[in-house]
Order: sequence, then structure tokens, then C-alpha cells
Amino acid sequence: MTLGDQCGADAVVLLSGGLDSMVAGGLARAASFRINALTIDYNQRHRRELTAAADVAAALGAVRHVVLPLDLTLFGGSALTADIAVPKGGVGPGIPLTYVPARNLVFLSLTLAWAEAIGARDIFIGVNALDYSGYPDCRPEFIAAFSEMANLATKAGMEGRGFRIHAPLQQMGKDEIAREAYRLGLDPGMTWSCYDPTADGLSCGQCDSCRLRREGFRRAGLSDPIPYAYLS
Repeated sequence: MTLGDQCGADAVVLLSGGLDSMVAGGLARAASFRINALTIDYNQRHRRELTAAADVAAALGAVRHVVLPLDLTLFGGSALTADIAVPKGGVGPGIPLTYVPARNLVFLSLTLAWAEAIGARDIFIGVNALDYSGYPDCRPEFIAAFSEMANLATKAGMEGRGFRIHAPLQQMGKDEIAREAYRLGLDPGMTWSCYDPTADGLSCGQCDSCRLRREGFRRAGLSDPIPYAYLS
């Protein structure tokens, strides 16, 4: 994706601490945006990603990193926010139990609010519609619809200072994303993808997120720098 040189314009990057959001942020940095990173602490099962997000924000040279608390365990409805076992049987058809109801819609709305508050017009999100778990809020149709809504729902949009929602990884496979990380000079070893870390802090290696990540690095011919508890 060619973004052009933005000469220090502000962008807000929705930063989970995972590989995809790191690469999306790296592309924003490569386009000379000033990075404002937003991480949502939604009391997720895999809270280790919050530490990864802080490390990634620092590596990207973010001018500010906001960690916003939002306790979605009060809603539940997902293996990431309720006492529901994380599936370990492999990526299958349908929407898995790790889907968090309307998560990207909620998170992008908060990202939009902060972008408007600081005068940023560009928002980056690392969603992917090829190697993913089938979440509906990762599809191009959702990003397009949110982009339209963002300019209808804001003062900036009404005044002609609309927003651009960038999803530069939308049509990239995990292997391409892994290669892109290294091309951008980023360290995938600082990211976190696992939905169900072991008691001793290792990635489980069996959840959908671990499987997709490992397969992506394998297809790319690269070594995944993070350790896994299981490699089945």
C-alpha cells in the first residue's frame, strides 16, 4: 500500500500488541505520520498483549500511547472475556468463540473519538481478511461502512475535515505480513498473538491466533522468534 509522505501529520494507530497492528503502525511510520497509539485494556484473557503493545509503541516512536480501560468482562459473550474455554482444535469454518461482540466497531469508535480530539484525520487498524478467524468486523465491507459513518457522525466530518480509515493489511496473507515486519525493520519477537497463554507465560501454540501466526511464518520461510508451549 502506498500512502505517500505525510510530513509529520498525526495518525492514530489502534495497537493491540499483535503482529498485524505492529505492521500497520510500521506502515504509518514509514509514511511519515506522527504515531499516536491507542490500546484498549478490555480485561482480556491474554493481558500479556498489553505489555507487548507498550513495547511496540516505543519501537514505533509513538509520541503518545494511551491505554484505555474498558472492562468487557461485564458483557462477556466471548472466550476472551468470559469463563469459556479457548478453542484449540484448529481454525475451522464459522465464527469462533474467541469473537468478542462488536469489538472492532467499539474500538474503532473510540479511536475515532481520540483522532477527532487531537485533530488527526488518519486512523490505522491492522485487520486482515485472508488469514484470520472469520470475524465479521475484519471484512472490507465493515471498514468501508465505518469510514462512511465516521464522516457522518463527527463535527470534523460535517465541516469537511473527514477521516481516512487505513487497513493496509486487509488483503495480505500472514506470510506477507511477517515479511513486511522485517522489511520495515520491526521485531516480531516483541509482539503477542496468543489467546490463551500458559501459566509460565508461553504462547499456547494451539489457539487459532497461534496457529495462523505460525503458519504465516512457515509459509514466509521465516523463523517465528517467540517460544510456544506446544508445536502440534
